[in-house]
Amino acid sequence: MIERNPGHGHPLRPEFRLTPCGTEAATIASKIITTARSEDEIRLLRKSWTVPVLALASTPHRFSAIKSGLSVITDRALSSSLHQLEAQNWIRRDIHTAERMPFPTYQAVNTGMAINRAVGLTL
Repeated sequence: MIERNPGHGHPLRPEFRLTPCGTEAATIASKIITTARSEDEIRLLRKSWTVPVLALASTPHRFSAIKSGLSVITDRALSSSLHQLEAQNWIRRDIHTAERMPFPTYQAVNTGMAINRAVGLTL
């Protein structure tokens, strides 16, 4: 994401610049951080799984679908993230009772949907 500046410079004070990939990541990060309006929201954005969970929640998904999209997340971490996002009103939990066994789905809403769009993940 960064590279040494190929121009002339002092060897003890090297300069670095963003690569094209780094520039794209910085643009996405800037869009995400501008959605936060308070210290609580900034604190939530800094948590490890906030943005990845929201990136996958553009449409309603079951817990297992989100977990499979984030293969290294533990059940506990995902459950905790979903609870925090729901408390912040960034994700909505709906219970579907049409099936024999009722099940919840999760979808980004409000600021959570703005973060989802900023990430721009297409599935």
